[in-house]
Amino acid sequence: MEIKKDPKVNLETRKTTYLLSGLVGALALLFVGLEWASTERRVSNFADRSGEIIEEEEIQVTVQQNTPPPPPPPPAPEVFENIQTVEDDVEIEEVEMQSLEDADDVVVEIQDVSTAGPTEEEDAEANMIFTVVEQNPEFPGGEAALMQFIKKNLKYPAFAAENGIQGRVTLSFTVEKDGSIANIEVMRSPAEELSKEAIRVVSSMPKWKPGKQRGKPVRVKYVLPVTFRLQ
Repeated sequence: MEIKKDPKVNLETRKTTYLLSGLVGALALLFVGLEWASTERRVSNFADRSGEIIEEEEIQVTVQQNTPPPPPPPPAPEVFENIQTVEDDVEIEEVEMQSLEDADDVVVEIQDVSTAGPTEEEDAEANMIFTVVEQNPEFPGGEAALMQFIKKNLKYPAFAAENGIQGRVTLSFTVEKDGSIANIEVMRSPAEELSKEAIRVVSSMPKWKPGKQRGKPVRVKYVLPVTFRLQ
């Protein structure tokens, strides 16, 4: 009995198709493998060189120093074109010089410095008012006597006492060369009534011992605080 083959299930007719399909698949796998290997190589090379790239990106900051401009050139020397020459045979008039030994009418005047009047500098220093001197002016009996004098002669103004006004009056005055008091001024005061009373007491002071500079009495500015306080 003869076996009959169905053309639909006959594999001999599709042998060539399957062979080509297998070759195509093998080539595709080979291509994919090669691409994968080259990709890993590029990734590894990039990773190895990443450190070098980072190092190259570091930028060093430099400061440029401003050098001063060169000095200007020295000025050219002046050239005088119009120069007149003088001849050597110019005659010069002779001037007779008279010797002091031969002159009988020469008078030499000598001024006595000890009897001369004070100079302008000495007058200015005499009228100057000093604030710091070698020896300060002093109230007769010293500072304790000064406080006692103020306490004894100071009278509290009635208006200030009734209104509860108190405080410190700061005065400045000049102790003259003879010890007298002048130029009384109010530097600070809580009320006008207290200022007037402080000025009255300072004006009634006896003469002070004057201040001295270089051993000579001079005018000295003195600052005195007077305190008014209600009991």
